[in-house]
Amino acid sequence: TILGIFDVVYASDKAFFQTPFSNLGLSPEGCSSFTFPRIMGNARAGEVLMMNKQLSVEEAKLCGFISDVIPHASFAEEAEKRAKTMATLPPKSLMYSKMLLRDVVRADLHAANNRECDRLIERFTSDEALGAVMNFFKGKGKL
Repeated sequence: TILGIFDVVYASDKAFFQTPFSNLGLSPEGCSSFTFPRIMGNARAGEVLMMNKQLSVEEAKLCGFISDVIPHASFAEEAEKRAKTMATLPPKSLMYSKMLLRDVVRADLHAANNRECDRLIERFTSDEALGAVMNFFKGKGKL
């Protein structure tokens, strides 16, 4: 769920993305209640965060959740190559770009994180979540 706050996200063509909060009786975390709707729109974020919808790597790329899809066979090599290319860029320029992209939402991210943590504390101690987690570990649950 923290992928929503990453600057660049590359994924293998074998990847998929899922947030099983509801299946486990939990609630969103990692600022996903703020970042997912901004990235993929409210309807898709609702499906992913509330309905446990699994996103294929193609869907994730199409909705802007990830930057690019890299073939699995060459993933490590290609991701390292791209990271090395980024490392050659002027650091101050990267720092200012990141600041300009993130500063406008920094307070919103902190507020979302605080709200999510409050809900998770409540969820972790609930009978509902305990039952869902126990069922999952008994093999009855499915993410």
